[in-house]
Amino acid sequence: MDRQDRIIGRHVYGNLYGIDPEKLWDEEGLKKLVIEAVRVANMTLVEVKSWKFTGYHGGVSVIALILESHVAIHTWPDYKYATVDVYTCGERGDPWKAFNYIVEKLKPKHYVVHYADRSSLPIE
Repeated sequence: MDRQDRIIGRHVYGNLYGIDPEKLWDEEGLKKLVIEAVRVANMTLVEVKSWKFTGYHGGVSVIALILESHVAIHTWPDYKYATVDVYTCGERGDPWKAFNYIVEKLKPKHYVVHYADRSSLPIE
């Protein structure tokens, strides 16, 4: 078995503003969105979990465990706000494709995106 000389880690994460609150309350819709983002980005889905938090400052959290790492969305409908986190290890999946797909479907009025290289140093 060939061993890579380092781990490739890519982390795309961002804040999305001005989203229709109905989309942000839709737990099943958000789960489907994350599952499709995983597919579009050529990642391997292991499991998806979601939680709905009611009341003031409530929202929905969806976390997809993928073979390559994870995809997460956390929403605050009262603020028309969501955060998106896509972290992948290896070169197979494309975190940018997953992030951009989620943005395209949620249609925020504005968003800020960040990228971090989370790769290891080469093995000596």
